[in-house]
Parts: sequence; structure tokens; C-alpha cells
Amino acid sequence: MEFKIKTGDFAAHKTPCLVVGIFEKRKLSAAAERLDHASDGYLSQRLKSGDIDGTAGQTLLLYAVPGVAAERVLVIGLGKKKETTRAQYRQAFAAATTWLQQSAAGEATCVLPDPLPPSLDLYGSVRDLVITVADKVYRYSYTKTDDKRAPKTPLKRVTVWVSKKAEMVDAERAVQHGQAMAEGIRLARELGNLPGNLCTPSYLADQARALGARYPKLNIEVLDEAQLAELGMGALLSVSRGSRQPAKLIVMHYQGAAKATKPLVLVGKGLTFDAGGISLKPAAEMDEMKYDMAGGAAVIGALCAACELELPLHLIGVVPASENLPDGAANKPGDIVTSLSGQTIEILNTDAEGRLILCDALTYCERFEPEIVIDLATLTGACVIALGKHPAGLFTADDRLAAELLAAGEAAGDRAWRLPLWEEYQPQLDSNFADMANVGGRDGGAITAACFLSRFTKHYRWAHLDIAGIAWQSGKDKGGTGRPVALLTHWLLERAGQQ
Repeated sequence: MEFKIKTGDFAAHKTPCLVVGIFEKRKLSAAAERLDHASDGYLSQRLKSGDIDGTAGQTLLLYAVPGVAAERVLVIGLGKKKETTRAQYRQAFAAATTWLQQSAAGEATCVLPDPLPPSLDLYGSVRDLVITVADKVYRYSYTKTDDKRAPKTPLKRVTVWVSKKAEMVDAERAVQHGQAMAEGIRLARELGNLPGNLCTPSYLADQARALGARYPKLNIEVLDEAQLAELGMGALLSVSRGSRQPAKLIVMHYQGAAKATKPLVLVGKGLTFDAGGISLKPAAEMDEMKYDMAGGAAVIGALCAACELELPLHLIGVVPASENLPDGAANKPGDIVTSLSGQTIEILNTDAEGRLILCDALTYCERFEPEIVIDLATLTGACVIALGKHPAGLFTADDRLAAELLAAGEAAGDRAWRLPLWEEYQPQLDSNFADMANVGGRDGGAITAACFLSRFTKHYRWAHLDIAGIAWQSGKDKGGTGRPVALLTHWLLERAGQQ
């Protein structure tokens, strides 16, 4: 999609559709007031019909508005004027995009509401608009031969109208950042939505290679099982033993800064399908376990966004990729494996496999002498029980890093919530037969999973994001969300000094 910034008299601007907002109780935004003035009160008269009262997400289409050059005017509800939230702002433009996709407009001009929600400045409002529109335009079609819901006239271009020429620099920067984020989110969603028989560890590796071919500063290295065995990645390889698909360790090197610069490393769990192994999952909704690679997809998406923005950073993405299936060679409860770190692990539950592939990847990261390592994984159902499906769970002993990530999540509208990582939880992982068990019981399951990972991150600053609740949606809108690509990209922008 193409996004542009313009300013001036939008009533005189020729466009297939002009989008303006009103607040609850039919209170006009500043843009709607200007439109009403240009149309000699036509908008006010139409609103008196009661077809729209300004509730967030409502829409009203008007044709041939007097004094207005646009072919159509789409009025969108923004919610209460003094209480409009960022969520309602996004809801309004999501509703507008849904309508535009169903129309024959093909392109539109969106005028930002005035006042904006309290939590948004001009930059944030433009970036949110770009991400929201791109999110609603996305449609999975890779394995569909006849998508009856596909728009006949897809929305291809959106112009964002700002009130002052002096605002154009910030607005254009917001478009650039928003488009990069949106592309990373789209890529992560597409990878997640693919079925497990297509999106295998080898397929993920191929997609990383394709990204490397697209961006000159991105170099891709893929380690196969023979190389992983030579390194001593016994934990990762134990998970792939039950699958016919060989495990891969995908390493993506983005060199946007001097090689001597300590890298920022993103590690993403790449379980392309998780049946639970011998500890087999229930059949209901097991199809959604194709999303167990959403952490890896988000790392690939964040690297894509960084490449689009040409961020001046030394950045590395690491994706341990495998399947977890039951087989005669698969892990059994009670098996003991030796990780790359040399620590032994008693596998009490084969469905707690994500931490097994991550722990070897986290140890592997030591060779990069990183400044910071952040891992992200659809790790525990316990995190969903604790936090629901709105924020990611954040675990770290580093208060400064926690503050950075929480702030990035707020700024990007892709929030996280910090949970404890206290030493008091560590004894739950004690084992009579190995250095540790891979599970610590029902109590604090998301916390003990993070505690497990912390045992492999002693040599660098580290944070863990449990994204089990946010990586995909269920129900009629089932599909990947692409989260937390926006959070990670905003954090990288901050690190690059571009915020």
C-alpha cells in the first residue's frame, strides 16, 4: 500500500473518498466543522437524520456533498470528545478501512481528528493510522483458490491530511516508520497463518534467506542438525527427534553499525507445529499450534522492519526452529538431555518444549558478546491465564531494560506487563536426577518457565517476552496478529536515536 501526506484545503482536494470524524452526540471535529462550512451546513443537516451519533466505529457515507471535491465523504464515529481513547481512534479508522475495502473507491484521503486522543501526538496518530489501515487491508490467501471475501477494488492508496505545512516532516517520518512496522507485522502474520505442513523449519529458513536476498545489509546463516549436534545442542535436538522435519537454527545478521558495536539480539521460538510430543495436547484447537512459531515469525518481522528503515544498529535475530510431535524417537517424560551450556535437564513434560529449544539458542548467543538479548515465545498457557490476551508477559531482572520495553510497548500500542522473576521461584525447578527439571508445577507456570530460561542468560542483559496470549486470535477472526513486532521496532528506533 502507498501512504502520502498532504496539507491545504481538503474540501477542494479531488479524491474518491474523504474520511472525516465526528464525536458522540454528533459533535463535529475541527475537520468536520471545516467540511460543514465548505458545504454550507450540509453535513450538520445530514447528521440530524440520526443515522450516526458518533459512537466509535460507526460510519455514514455521503455522496455529492456540496462545495466538496471528493466523490464521497465517509463520516466515522470517534467516541466521546473529551474521552476518546487510542483504542477508539484505531477502531474508527479500522471501521473506515473495512468500509473502503467493500467499496469501489480504491483510494482515500483521511483527515486526522482534532482534538487527538490524549495519549497521541501527531507522529503517533499518523503512525497508528498507517498500521491500522495496513492491518485491516491484510488478507490471508496463500492456500485459498477462491477467496469470496476478497475486495473487488482493493484499497491501494491512502493520503493522510495534516492541518499545517510545518507538521509534514513529523507526519512523513511517521508514515515511513509505520510502513516499516506494518511490513514487519504483515510478514509475521503471513508466516504464522501458513499451515504446519507448509511452514516447516526448512521453510522458515528459506524465508529468512529470501529476506537476506532482499536487503544487502542482512546476512543469513542456517545451521542444520549435523552442525547443531557438533555444537552440543542436545536440548534443541531432543525436541526435533519426534519429527520427520529436521531442526534448523536460523541466524540473521543485520550490520547497520560498525562491526565492533555490541549487537542487540532477538531470539524467537520457532516451533512450526506443537502437538505436545508424548505429552499429547487435547484435540480441541490443536490446529492453532501452528502459531507456536509466532516468536520466530516476530523476530523475522522485526528484522524486516529494521532493514526497511536502515537502522544504524548491529542487530542479530536467532530462530531455533523445530516441530514437536509424538514418535518412537521422541522425548519421553523422565528423559534427561544435556544442553549446549552443559547443564542437564530432566524432561517431566514433553509439551514444555519451547524452553528446550530456546535454552540452547540463548547459550549460543554468548558468542556474539551481545549488549542485550530479548527472547520472545508463545511459551505458556499460564501467561494467558494470568494476563489474558491483551499484554505480553515481560520477565527480566534488569529494571532499566524492563522500563525501556514497557515504554516501547505503550508508545507502539503493543503493550507488555511485567511479572516477577524472583529467586524464590527457582526451587520449583529442582530435580533429583538432573541439574533442573523443565517444568516447575502448576503454580506460577509462566514465572517458572522464565526462571528456567534465566539459567542460560547469566553472561548478558536479558529479557523474556511470553507472547502466548497476543500472538494470534481465535474464533471467527482467527489469525496471527504479528505482535510484538511493533513493540520491538519501536524499541529499536529508540535504540537508534530515531524517536
